Amino acid sequence: MDQINRLAIVGGIHGNELIGVYLVKKFQQNPELINRPSLETLTLLGNPQAIAQGRRYIDKDLNRCFYTESLPDAELESYEDLRAQEIQHLLQPRMDAIIDLHTTTTNMGLSLILSNTHPTLLRLAAYLSSINPLVKVSGHQQSKESGFLRSLCELGLVIEVGAVAQNVLNAELFQHTEQLVYGILDYFEWYNQGKTVPTNEVLTFYEYMGVIDYPRDEVGEILAMVHPRLQFQDYQPLNPGDPLFLTFAGEEIFYEGNSTVYPVFINEAAYYEKGIAMHLTKKQLIQDY
Repeated sequence: MDQINRLAIVGGIHGNELIGVYLVKKFQQNPELINRPSLETLTLLGNPQAIAQGRRYIDKDLNRCFYTESLPDAELESYEDLRAQEIQHLLQPRMDAIIDLHTTTTNMGLSLILSNTHPTLLRLAAYLSSINPLVKVSGHQQSKESGFLRSLCELGLVIEVGAVAQNVLNAELFQHTEQLVYGILDYFEWYNQGKTVPTNEVLTFYEYMGVIDYPRDEVGEILAMVHPRLQFQDYQPLNPGDPLFLTFAGEEIFYEGNSTVYPVFINEAAYYEKGIAMHLTKKQLIQDY
């Protein structure tokens, strides 16, 4: 990619994740903060009705509505499906990059989630982690088939910060998110100018492997909770035989995998309805990017 000319900053795809909502509002009121000479930057509130009602969504999760096959369907009727079509019309094919702002109830800290391992995204992630060692980087190679907003362009990424409750603003995480946005804009500006930006030589990357659900009975009732030793341990190693869940009677359930994994989104409040207790990732060290 020769130039990154147009970039979108989107907040409020989930209406109860307030950091992205209020950061986009700040940028809309103070556009000079995100102006860079070589970049045209669009700011967008993703799900206005859900934001107004303080809900994650109205009919369905908007961040699962950007399927390539279903977006052209003229018979879609749900609010989020129609909103996804509007957003696609705004962003495709104009945008070269998308920054999607999210919060999580889990202890993800400052996380970047990449839509793919495009070299430009990897170099950007290496730069951001070099200027802030707290930044963690993960990716999901199948995101184009997942319906995520970030799949609408090749350089799509999520800033995911937590832990913060739904419908709550956290000033420290707000500021961290804001600084990451500025770091991304600065990096793309330098990229467009042909400047070499120093980064870490090795990028620690957490690659998505799959999900684990809570133990459930035949009617779907949850039978166990995330084990206390695992709670808030996002990005920490989970070894075969480590405690995974705890039943209501106090019985421990252990991880039976064959290798060490690194769970993320552990006990995310919004994922109970999706049948997800956590995502599993494998830790990699990437040098050639």
